[in-house]
Amino acid sequence: MSFTLQHAGHAELEIKKSRFLGCVEPMADRAGAQARVAELKAAHPGAAHVCWALLAGGHSAANDDGEPSGTAGRPMLEVLRHQQLDGVLATVVRYYGGVKLGAGGLVRAYTDSVARALDGVPRQQRQTLSQLHCRFPYPQEGTVRRLLARHGAQLEEVTHQDAVHCRFSIVAAEAEALRQALNDACHGQLAWLDEA
Repeated sequence: MSFTLQHAGHAELEIKKSRFLGCVEPMADRAGAQARVAELKAAHPGAAHVCWALLAGGHSAANDDGEPSGTAGRPMLEVLRHQQLDGVLATVVRYYGGVKLGAGGLVRAYTDSVARALDGVPRQQRQTLSQLHCRFPYPQEGTVRRLLARHGAQLEEVTHQDAVHCRFSIVAAEAEALRQALNDACHGQLAWLDEA
């Protein structure tokens, strides 16, 4: 089970004269993360580093942005993993204060920045949706609509052609139960198209 954030969270730390501006926010993919990091670099031209970590399924990534390898992005990513988050971008903008922190100090600073930014930010469970498409005779439309509503499916498109074509989405864990209920209720007159 994984969670995402309902909104962004921020934290600011000062460690040995360096300022660390941490932010966590919902983010779907790497392209969005890279665009956000570019915005932060433009907004903080005097910053020494803008390190980031994205945990978003197959789009996950981590970047140390010039800090010693493994001292920023990867530890930030581990904080997100430990919190069972997905679809989340963590960024830390660092203004260097003139005092070196050492590798261990950097790891602590970056992980603490992300952990504090996460404090108090509400989470919600991530649910994978299945997209389904079916075709059935006109007399079955009322039955199909009632079953979709009963199972919490989101009706996306209905077209009336030679038969009724219906596209809808439902939480993946509920898809098979709904599919079986529709098959039973339509007595073999419902056909599945473009199965996902």
